[in-house]
Amino acid sequence: MTNEITLEITDRRPFADGQAFGEAGAYERLTGRAHFAVDPAAPAQAGICDLDKAPVNADGLVEFSADIYLFRPADPARANRRVFYDWGNRANLRAIQFFNDAPASNAPLSAADAGNGFLFRRGYTVACCAWQGDILPGSGRLLLDLPVATDGGAPLTGPVRTEFIVTEPGTRTLPLSGRASTRSHPTVSMNTSQATLTWRRYAEDPRQPVAAEAWSFAREERGAGLDAQGMETGIIASDTHIHLHDGFEPGWIYELVYTGRDPLVLGLGHVAVRDFVSFLKHADTDANPLADIGIEKAYGWGRSQTGRAIRDFVYYGYNADAEGRRVFDGLLPHVSGGGLMWMNHRFANVISAAGQQYEDHDNYADRFPFAYSETTDHLTGKTDAILKRPDTDPLIIHSQTATEYWQRRGSLVHTDTQGNDLAVPDGVRIYIWGSSQHFANPLMGRPSRGVHVHDPNVVQTSMFFRAALDNLDAWASDGAAPPPSRHPTRGDGTLVDYEAWCAGFPAIPGAMIPQAPNNHRLLDFGPDAEAGILSKEPPDVVDQDGYPTLVPATDEDGIDRGCLLAPMAAAPLATYTGWAIRKRGVGHGAMFTFDGSTIPLPESPEEARATGDPRTSILERYGDADGYVAAIRTAAEGLVADGYMLAEDVERAVDLAADWGRPRHDIRTL
Repeated sequence: MTNEITLEITDRRPFADGQAFGEAGAYERLTGRAHFAVDPAAPAQAGICDLDKAPVNADGLVEFSADIYLFRPADPARANRRVFYDWGNRANLRAIQFFNDAPASNAPLSAADAGNGFLFRRGYTVACCAWQGDILPGSGRLLLDLPVATDGGAPLTGPVRTEFIVTEPGTRTLPLSGRASTRSHPTVSMNTSQATLTWRRYAEDPRQPVAAEAWSFAREERGAGLDAQGMETGIIASDTHIHLHDGFEPGWIYELVYTGRDPLVLGLGHVAVRDFVSFLKHADTDANPLADIGIEKAYGWGRSQTGRAIRDFVYYGYNADAEGRRVFDGLLPHVSGGGLMWMNHRFANVISAAGQQYEDHDNYADRFPFAYSETTDHLTGKTDAILKRPDTDPLIIHSQTATEYWQRRGSLVHTDTQGNDLAVPDGVRIYIWGSSQHFANPLMGRPSRGVHVHDPNVVQTSMFFRAALDNLDAWASDGAAPPPSRHPTRGDGTLVDYEAWCAGFPAIPGAMIPQAPNNHRLLDFGPDAEAGILSKEPPDVVDQDGYPTLVPATDEDGIDRGCLLAPMAAAPLATYTGWAIRKRGVGHGAMFTFDGSTIPLPESPEEARATGDPRTSILERYGDADGYVAAIRTAAEGLVADGYMLAEDVERAVDLAADWGRPRHDIRTL
């Protein structure tokens, strides 16, 4: 038996109001569903947890289906014959937003949704297929419908662990998945004494039990009217919700371990991507909506969760299709850190973030192998690599920010497990965007501090995406090597441990710094964890120290060294960091998720003297606003000369610098 795929196009219409994008001309948008059927016993699907427990059709194949999007040139002769696959992020479209500096949208259609048009001006067909199977409908998210695994028709059951952290008081009910957008595994028993709910202040504090009578498997509903006691509420038993009678304390870490049922075969997400892109690339019949274009190359991009998904996809061999052909010619994983996915196990929660210092600390996405090149894990003796199939491995441009070093063990992408520098393979480039943060909204306005001690990082970095894709295409198409990797190293002293970082970071008055980067504990989820069956929840800690966590050294301004610096970081108005500190009341002192910080420079020599700030003031650096703009232009043109930025982005960087970079910056007296 062979795998089957059918594309059902349900809507086809002009995109961007018929606007022409340079030589590529006008575009159209196609939406619909991809229907898959795969042989559960075939080598192409080997290793997918519980695939042998999924229902099959009359032909013995497992069926599933996914939402799809295609944005293609209306005139096939004007296409560049390349498909650019958007892995999305938590079922949201992202590529057009970040490559085109466009508004976030799960249904881009208008001219405004096209942003600066970069992907379309290049003639790419932009494609997306849902790959995450535990997403619920809402906000236009792309859905993947997967089968439920059973034990011969009887429900499969097992331990499920979920973490809950709220930021607002008054929250009493949450889904068991921890997220409103994500399917919950129903509890087998409504008896709370059969489950364990704990709470703790910090991630490594001892877990304190919450009494079984203080909570229930239930949800709270609020009515549309008032009674004499105020707004009407009702508590309704629910096998997919937790209700804490007195409410969740903001900022505290709650953890629920219960027995769940009805796991999905989530590992099929990789198969959906593989078979969809392979079909677009190779099928030459009318059933392929890109057959008239004749796709020659396929590239893919994903950020954060989907950056990990890309590395996982390659590591487990999915870049070879069911016939052994290479699927993607080049891939661009962004802000994945040292992670892989944590989805091919029973009762996985795919949307859960990789383990951070405070949130989801015991999620095990960052795990060996971390590097693209072959290394040996000094703790386990295992030798492995992300890239190990030269016949089908793609070219890789891996990018990450300062945040991944502090929260996501990013140094292990280019060191061995003892922290020694590794040579980067010939088919890989690693670019570290220094002094920038994990999520950098290309259309960011005035920053909001939220639960941070400092303002969030405001560095604009989207210009690097555009140059990386042009470089990847030239590499895959013509063999033109991209600019060399740019990342900190032990050898030149730009990659350091925490103590050395502290010694080099400026003593900024009033600034609060991390007490350490996120550590990497070695965890044990039980003897069957390799097969996807987790029996220990929470896991046992095997090695508290785990692997070394190294970070970029900084200069006298607190700007990361040894990295690729965006114009705003190369000509700073502030110290920009990859870490953010939680304010009092919500985990004070711990780092907050994947955010960075902006700590303004003193505006004048007088302010520097009055505050004892060792950093050179803005006036001493630039003289006036025109001097700042000139410094930004110089930095941008240097990046263009070195091949890390496109010439078209110089004026965008200059425009962003006008009036001291407002509204991202708030220069008050100059």
